[in-house]
Amino acid sequence: MLISDSQKKILSLLADGEFHSGAELAEVLGVSRSAVWKQLNGLESLGVPHAAVSGKGYRLSRPIELLDGAKILDHLDEQHRAKISSLEIHDQIDSTNTYLSSLARQNAPSGSVCLAERQTAGKGRRGRQWISPYGSNILLSILWRFQHGPAAISALSLAIGVAVIRALRRLGIDKAGLKWPNDIYSEGKKLGGILIEVAGENEGPCYAVTGLGLNLFLPEEEAGAIDQPWTDLGRIAGGRPIGRNQLAGELIDQLLKVLTGFEQTGLAAYLDEWREYDCLCGESASVFIGAQQFDGTLEGIDAQGFLLMRDADDRLRAFASGEVSFRRAFP
Repeated sequence: MLISDSQKKILSLLADGEFHSGAELAEVLGVSRSAVWKQLNGLESLGVPHAAVSGKGYRLSRPIELLDGAKILDHLDEQHRAKISSLEIHDQIDSTNTYLSSLARQNAPSGSVCLAERQTAGKGRRGRQWISPYGSNILLSILWRFQHGPAAISALSLAIGVAVIRALRRLGIDKAGLKWPNDIYSEGKKLGGILIEVAGENEGPCYAVTGLGLNLFLPEEEAGAIDQPWTDLGRIAGGRPIGRNQLAGELIDQLLKVLTGFEQTGLAAYLDEWREYDCLCGESASVFIGAQQFDGTLEGIDAQGFLLMRDADDRLRAFASGEVSFRRAFP
């Protein structure tokens, strides 16, 4: 279902979380009050519930902050703002990564940025769907072109994880960490995920579409289909409001800082910081590669970004890929 212009106008009016009468909304939209009611009911399917109280009118169940390109750019430093070739905000899209990958094949330049209020086919790791109601979270992708082939950027997702934690710490969020290879976690629960899709010549130019999904607000009813423990920034921050446009701007600023320099520095520039943010070092865990399972204690990552695990026989294994499942029950 696509959001209509009338629904977008209604959302803009109700975004403050206050009551607005049906007559006020009808006048602004130039429609009947019954048409307003129908448009509001249509928003329920987008994950935007509302309340109606006789004598008061309508209000959203919670305030929302819609994405605004100008407000986002205000939170980038001048150097990184100049690196953005385009910034698009979609009300609804299948996937920001899929969209930018399509543009990349049409020779779109580095610095193409795409955000969405809602995705219908958001992609997580191993084909999982990324769940997010309209206007609630961060759904972001950036296209960047590199000169030396996919092998030269094989550890990019680890550096991108560092960039995400840097952005969160700038906003006073210090309870987030990294789970190898590309997840953002807090106290044993998933907060966000990174998905990087690379295409191009083995030894020549290539491009990477870096996608980030980060939970700012995820209601329990929307998260019912998620098959792992999850959290959002609202819970981590203890209800302290976090501006969605500010968050998007800080994230883009830090992501661009990594993307513009990674081909020169590689993982080495981020290795110590990644290890500082590693939330599973020392934990008992299992690594799954296809049908194979390896058990042991995690010992961080090596200089190439491979995950290190010591098994019961004191053998140290290094994994270039795999799915990690940890055992400790976090509070």
